[in-house]
Amino acid sequence: MKQVYFDNAATTPMAPEVVEKITTEMSQDFGNASSTHGFGRKARMVLDQSRQIIADSINANEDEIIFTSGGTESDNTAIMQTAITRRPLGKHIITTAIEHPAVLKPLAYLESIGYDVTYLPVDKQGLISLTDLKTALRDDTILVSIMTGNNEVGSHMPIHEIGEILKDHQAWFHTDAVQAYGLLDIDVKRDHIDLMSTSAHKLNGPKFLGFLYKRDGVVNFPSFLKGGEQEDKRRAGTENVPGIAGFAKAVSLLTPDVKSQMQTKYQGFKQQIIDGLKKADIDFEVNGTLDPNNLQHVFNLWIKGVSTYVMQTNLDLNGIAVSGGSACTAGSLEPSHVLIAMYGKDSPRIGESIRISFGKYNTSEDVDYLVTNLIQIIQRLKTKEAVK
Repeated sequence: MKQVYFDNAATTPMAPEVVEKITTEMSQDFGNASSTHGFGRKARMVLDQSRQIIADSINANEDEIIFTSGGTESDNTAIMQTAITRRPLGKHIITTAIEHPAVLKPLAYLESIGYDVTYLPVDKQGLISLTDLKTALRDDTILVSIMTGNNEVGSHMPIHEIGEILKDHQAWFHTDAVQAYGLLDIDVKRDHIDLMSTSAHKLNGPKFLGFLYKRDGVVNFPSFLKGGEQEDKRRAGTENVPGIAGFAKAVSLLTPDVKSQMQTKYQGFKQQIIDGLKKADIDFEVNGTLDPNNLQHVFNLWIKGVSTYVMQTNLDLNGIAVSGGSACTAGSLEPSHVLIAMYGKDSPRIGESIRISFGKYNTSEDVDYLVTNLIQIIQRLKTKEAVK
């Protein structure tokens, strides 16, 4: 049976070049980067070179990159350490209703200990209103945390405009760029970003690795993990040098031209699916928008009358992997908080939508296989329902 993977928003397969780089580093540069002997100095050189490659990719300075275990740690660090550091300035934080759980859950914890969090609503395109943001800003606002691109519907927030609004305000601007980094053009200086989270496994790099960008002007920002003095005393724990080298390799493969080509390729895949379903007279709608500025690798479809679970199960039986939303809530029976925020808790979309997410190794033939199976499954289920 053919196996096709369309859950790249959850995780991506490692690129062969990344696997090769990690394997080489594991065998040749195994020293601890904090050690002063030759083995340690060699590992430190790999670490420094990797940090520079990654910093250059977002127009940051090398010393503004802090390596972490991934997006969750980066998000938690940005939020919790800002709350601790800036408590004398205020206890108000602004975010959106469609953030990843790695942002929403630490904020919920902060609310439980006395912080005030404003959750900005989104429209049916999955976007906030800049007017709402300006209205929500207060003198005691210490942090605004708004994701760059949504992991369930692909909406691309107006990051530059948000940065412009905040550049003269005391609030630090944090963005969860886990889904967007590697696909969209991100320039932390141009967009006035203070803190940014990423994860390597979303761009064909290794799992359990990411970085937190921290602007030089973000001062008195203590290490979230307590222990050694790695990462210039900003993140305790021995650096995963082979993994970091692999992360840098994955980033180096994503040139501006490559990122643009992938966005165009994925946009074509979306249209291929739409055309195929329309030709078969399938009743469906796109959740969100087909705006070309969005994350094109994320495609959320409402298949009317077919439950998410039933569709996922049937596709899986045919070797096709899709999801019903964020992989981080896949084990939960709770409906998508993103779709609820966009369409309301009573919308039938909530229980009848699937997320298809493309990756660099998907082909047009893979998409044809998906469309064929979608049509066959929907028609079979509809026929079965009609017989009843």
